[in-house]
Amino acid sequence: MRCPPSFLSLLLLTLPASVLAQVDSRTASLSKQLGQGQEPRARTQAAQGLGSSDDPEAVKPLCSGLKDPSEQVRAAAAQALGKLKEVAGLECLKARKGETDAAAQAAIKVSIQTLQELKSQAPRVYVQLGGVKDKTGELKPEVVKFAEARMKRKLTQMGVLLAPAKESKSAAQGVLRKHGIHGFRVQAEIHSTEAGGLMVRMVCIGYPDQALLGDVEVQASGAKPEELLKVLAPRIIEEAADTFEWDT
Repeated sequence: MRCPPSFLSLLLLTLPASVLAQVDSRTASLSKQLGQGQEPRARTQAAQGLGSSDDPEAVKPLCSGLKDPSEQVRAAAAQALGKLKEVAGLECLKARKGETDAAAQAAIKVSIQTLQELKSQAPRVYVQLGGVKDKTGELKPEVVKFAEARMKRKLTQMGVLLAPAKESKSAAQGVLRKHGIHGFRVQAEIHSTEAGGLMVRMVCIGYPDQALLGDVEVQASGAKPEELLKVLAPRIIEEAADTFEWDT
């Protein structure tokens, strides 16, 4: 641990607004280019960009890209789905096992293997996400749910086994013994900042023993709440994992 268990650790992070402001528009632009681009090269580049976006919304256009008339684009879309590491892409990849182009077929096979391994990986840690609370009083419910979904996605990608919302102490202890891992419970809050942005605070306690470990915070400004949370939600999970050493 970086800090004694009784000490609340504070981490402030300000992210570049220029990056945040492009999150939604870039995914939408690349999706349009992949679906409507005139040249296979442009559609291929769009697929590659979506694969690097770390945006779950990229799954749908990439799955559509698997049916593109160009074998080059189909291969790029398949590779991108593996790079995106979104388990939701497995279904459309498996549906294209009859692909006739050798390069596209090979890309589909590799990406299926990547996502299958992600889906079946041995858990590194057991985490109960106690939800996300809006302390700004101004966010729409769907925006808060969006932030929570992004946190869960990041947890899954990191090899975290998610605990159910309601679980007995004995049941939780049984899971920890079975996998030989540690358990944590986290609770997130979204606050407004003086700069007009958002700050996400996450409190971490031991699970299921309820021992307070501390908290971490990340903040950013310069974009709409949805765009800020696209970056802040996964980042707060990374900071909690690093600060509280979830992999040890």
